[in-house]
Amino acid sequence: MSTSDLLALDDVHVYYGPFHALRGNTLRVGQGEIVSLLGGNASGKSTTMKTILGLVRVRSGAVRFEGKDITHTSTSHRVRAGIASVPEARRVFPQMTVDENLLAGAYTRRDKAGIAEDLERMRDHFPRLAERRRQEAGTLSGGEQQMLAFARALMSRPTLVCMDEPTMGLSPKLVDQVLDEIVRINKELGVAVLFVEQQAELALSIASRGYVLATGEIVLHGAAAELLDNPQVQEAYLGKAVRG
Repeated sequence: MSTSDLLALDDVHVYYGPFHALRGNTLRVGQGEIVSLLGGNASGKSTTMKTILGLVRVRSGAVRFEGKDITHTSTSHRVRAGIASVPEARRVFPQMTVDENLLAGAYTRRDKAGIAEDLERMRDHFPRLAERRRQEAGTLSGGEQQMLAFARALMSRPTLVCMDEPTMGLSPKLVDQVLDEIVRINKELGVAVLFVEQQAELALSIASRGYVLATGEIVLHGAAAELLDNPQVQEAYLGKAVRG
């Protein structure tokens, strides 16, 4: 593990009963970096996220964060350490207000003054959420709910945010807005981002590096530009026929 690595997975194996879900995967996310995790359905993307968040048990291998072994620590410990998540399909609390959703993101914190300060910071960073602070989250548009999911994750003051298909179910215009917001969070707040995405061209357009999963195994990794030019990626994810 390099001293600049924020997150490191080393030779990680995960099983669901007899099913070998992750097969010796090694992955890195550097400080302040955007990294994409690509793969089709049932490739192991969500399991990788759950492994990082402590939601599934690692059979062998190690997960390290800021140089510390967190392989067998709880999810709440990882959140306190600086890992936050934006789950698939946003999963805001629909009957709670925008502000109540944001406060839920700070559930591991006890510093009331700091929480109040960050609540104001999220309102400044996401003006639309400030306008709807007392509105029930379930009444927001899809794009607004995604912004709320981002802001809720940031309320734990993370250094790494894991995002599971943040563009899923959004219109092309909103997809662009979400990608722009990921870049803004990364640049303005200095937060590293690891995000799962099925659409390779979108994911690699904002990432510095990427990993490609197939049947639980990382089969390709490298700089984003290199992966976009890779014939295997073009054929599998960009719909481009590769001539032999």
